[in-house]
Amino acid sequence: MTNPLSKLSEVFHHHDKDQEHPTVPSESQVYPGTDEAKAQYRARQVAQDAQLSSVQPTQEASSGDAPPPYAPPPGLPPDMSAKAGPGDDKHLDASDSSAPLNGYPRPDFHRTASGLVWHSLNGPWDLVFDDTDTGLSDFWYTQSHLPDQGKRTIQVPYVFQCAASGIDERGVHEVLWYQRQIQDLRSSEAKERGDRLLLRCGAIDYHATIWLNGRYVGEHTGGHVPFDLDLSDAVALSGYMAENTLTIRVYDSAFDVTQPRGKQYWGPKPESIFYTPSSGIWQNIWLEVVPRLRVADGSHGTILRSNDIEKGVVDARVAVQGRRAQEKCSVEVEASFYGVPVSSSGKKELNKSEDFVRFDLPMRLSRQALSKLPAALLQDAPLKDPFCWRNNTALWSPEHPALYDLTIRLYNSTNGEVIDTVQTTTGMRSITWTNGDGTLRLNSRPYFQALFLDQGYWPDTLLTPPSPTACKRDIQLSKAVGFNGCRKHQKVESPEFFYWADRLGFLVWGEMASAYNFSMTGCERFEAEWMAMMRRDLNHPSIVAWTPCNESWGYPDLGGSKRQRDHLRSLVFKTKTLDPTRPVNDNCGWEHVCTDLSTFHDYADARGMRERCGDLRATLTRGKNMFLPAIHGQDGAEDDEGSRHMRGAPVFCSEMGGVNIAVKNDESRQGNWGYTTASDGKDLLRRLEELLMATVSGGHVCGIVWTQTTDIEQEMNGIYTWDRKEKMPAAQVAEVMDRVKKVYYDGLRKHW
Repeated sequence: MTNPLSKLSEVFHHHDKDQEHPTVPSESQVYPGTDEAKAQYRARQVAQDAQLSSVQPTQEASSGDAPPPYAPPPGLPPDMSAKAGPGDDKHLDASDSSAPLNGYPRPDFHRTASGLVWHSLNGPWDLVFDDTDTGLSDFWYTQSHLPDQGKRTIQVPYVFQCAASGIDERGVHEVLWYQRQIQDLRSSEAKERGDRLLLRCGAIDYHATIWLNGRYVGEHTGGHVPFDLDLSDAVALSGYMAENTLTIRVYDSAFDVTQPRGKQYWGPKPESIFYTPSSGIWQNIWLEVVPRLRVADGSHGTILRSNDIEKGVVDARVAVQGRRAQEKCSVEVEASFYGVPVSSSGKKELNKSEDFVRFDLPMRLSRQALSKLPAALLQDAPLKDPFCWRNNTALWSPEHPALYDLTIRLYNSTNGEVIDTVQTTTGMRSITWTNGDGTLRLNSRPYFQALFLDQGYWPDTLLTPPSPTACKRDIQLSKAVGFNGCRKHQKVESPEFFYWADRLGFLVWGEMASAYNFSMTGCERFEAEWMAMMRRDLNHPSIVAWTPCNESWGYPDLGGSKRQRDHLRSLVFKTKTLDPTRPVNDNCGWEHVCTDLSTFHDYADARGMRERCGDLRATLTRGKNMFLPAIHGQDGAEDDEGSRHMRGAPVFCSEMGGVNIAVKNDESRQGNWGYTTASDGKDLLRRLEELLMATVSGGHVCGIVWTQTTDIEQEMNGIYTWDRKEKMPAAQVAEVMDRVKKVYYDGLRKHW
């Protein structure tokens, strides 16, 4: 049928609600210290664990249950996300234990149990604040002990600004020195074999320099992405000592707004939508023994494109590291589903000039393979359901998070021996946004994305998840209230989050932390981290969109600067070059330069949202400029043609809501910030439904992002409190979301 939206003329400009850019403070401003009772930390942690341990994802329906409260488009399956995924019993589970985050930090890409040798460096380290920045000139890195004056113990990977670190200071300390003793994990046999000892860092904010036994090992700039350093030569040059001194110097400017920092505020104290900063080591850090010649992870070139659901193949590019000139090696990949073998690539030799191989890996199950699957699986997800299967290829979705297990083997081509074996997963699913009918599709079907704005902060640990299962619980809490994904906002989340998002079925929009000023330095810094973030997370089926910029942060003059527009365009083009399979939301909210999705932010009340979203032209033209006018030079020539909404492109309200709870004239309103205010949980539930219905019922918005999952510090507009407690019954919120989805899908039927 003809889509009535296609009859509308193209809209050139769009406006949205203005939001002021924060001002840059002087260096004399400092963060006030806090005296939060650290003794309460463990008690709160225990109470939180008890509360969350029983939370389960919402099931819209399952085999044999009553029909769901709305009728989704043909092919939408029952929600199977609460069920065990393929190979769950074989994967390394980042489970809770007495030591914080001591589960292997990359369960999404790991060597087999027999070949995995690693040791967590989370735990106590020595820490010294070098406020006069004299540590380098005084050669602290050559000493086996940091200066006693000012030395403290910090619990890594928690930053000194949070309670869990054991320090809990909010003052400005821009230069930090960490130190601890480590041991070489390699056996004599491993050393003879040439295995390497790596220091693996999940993220250190911002610039880290590393020494081992006084010898410079390397450095890294960028506070949100991982890096590895090879310690092997430094250990050998030190004479293979039993104990080795690892020293890390971190520089993290409290005031440099060309440094990507996201929501970490540079003012004297957190306010409105900005929070306490995080400096130093804030993600997992560990030692790992790896083969000298080894399979590379996504950060080093391995790419698994799993979007071709029609052919049922994975476009695999498997990279290797540590290859010597003319060294012969080959790669083989095997796929299985629920323990049933599906296909094998066979061995493929690497070319002399390349450190990778490419091949198409079939993912269709043969009749024989299908017959070996658990009967319950095919009962819940029958082969005739095109949203669960496509030509005998299992499809991934929030309702049906089907994952294939992949085993990657690297061979020595001379003697045929296996050098390295790595296990990972992939999920077959497609995202399409060029349908011309305003829909954003998952596996060829219109799919309403009900997302949270999720910023990933916790009360006692700030940006660092407080336990290996904290990310899992946040996803479960989100699904329990009927949301099927999140827009990860201004944060590169820990890898554990995406591991669980893949398994539980949770859509994610990837986003980097912004800088707040435009300069060549800022552009280079941001671009390097953006591409590193993409490479790290590219192979997760749960990621369905990329957002390089938010609300023009870091681009304060897109309205008049062609240079700023060109840089943002270049980010979009580089993003698409690395990953052409996902849509790019170039500048979330307004002032789009080159975008696949027409996103807007609006925190209006229900009446305002109804007036805006009831008409496509109004949706695209109210508030702050959603698109950009042309820029004309002095001679009248057009320097930049500007931007406009592309007819039929998906329209997405990518921020809305932001409602807090505060009783009128009550003291609790102080330090309780929200865009609008409800009087209690019942009022919040009413506002939630009214706002969502007003946004969706017009038939032009194909998805929403609700601000936000949880309260954070003074911004108390979450659906849950900061310690993850309900403000409203989760079941009632889920019922609201069911009704909203029904309105969206009913609207599609009406037009088609």
